[in-house]
Amino acid sequence: MAQITAALVKELREKTSAGMMDCKKALNETGGDLNAAADWLRTKGIAKADKKASRIAAEGLVAVAISGSTGALVEVNSETDFVARNDGFQAAVSEVAQLGLTVNSDKELASAVTASGVNVTEMFKKLVGKIGENMSFRRMTRLSVSQGVVAGYIHNAVTDGMGKIGVLVALESSGDNEKLEVLAKKIAMHVAATNPLALSENDLDSSVVDKERAMLKAEALESGKPEAIVDKMVDGRMKKFFKESVLLTQTFVMDGERSVSKVIEDEAENINSDIKMVAFSRMSLGEGIEKKEENFAAEVAAAVASS
Repeated sequence: MAQITAALVKELREKTSAGMMDCKKALNETGGDLNAAADWLRTKGIAKADKKASRIAAEGLVAVAISGSTGALVEVNSETDFVARNDGFQAAVSEVAQLGLTVNSDKELASAVTASGVNVTEMFKKLVGKIGENMSFRRMTRLSVSQGVVAGYIHNAVTDGMGKIGVLVALESSGDNEKLEVLAKKIAMHVAATNPLALSENDLDSSVVDKERAMLKAEALESGKPEAIVDKMVDGRMKKFFKESVLLTQTFVMDGERSVSKVIEDEAENINSDIKMVAFSRMSLGEGIEKKEENFAAEVAAAVASS
């Protein structure tokens, strides 16, 4: 059995990034074999990751990556905002965003192989063992055009290309790419601010439209007006709903006058080339995830009671 020296512990720590006491224990468990100790720690790290996987991870980062006329938007979750500012976590998220440029679905990205030789899911399991918090890749979207631009925008970025809200905008055109890029970035900022439900009225989910119409009708009927008048009232209010919920008909936030479609039309005239907005995507960190409410007073009381 090899002697467990401070130098050996240090070497294992540098190799695995595990804690000093964990490294010492691993070497004791494996008779001082450095490689076996590294494997022991890796197994231990994965076990820790599985145990922590039940914790709710609703913080983290949304990241954007652009290459040519293709853009990817990804969300990776962690338990706390503190970890989202960790250099190792940010590097992993950046790598996942770049991989997102090459795949078409969440499932493909989760199984994509990273630079370290493991897939995205396993990469975050290993990070859990190092950092000590649950974290995982959640979702992605990818937009691409054959001619034109895809631009990205991160609102309240914590570092380059990463933050709490991310947007991609895809414009098809044969016009000047630099001018198209400026337009697409402005529209992306608008999307971040207004959170439209769809690109056009035809793209709206029919269940969303039906629910809104039913709710407006119920409200109008309560006024006691005849149903024929109620239907006209509802039609008028639905027009307002479409105008405010659909991107192309929304009032552009940067001038407060023109619709987004009019802004695109005016720029097309300016660059002497047709411009078609083909798609957009917006991700807000943690949307749809039920966050755990912490009661620290109760937690402290429980700890005191059990001591």
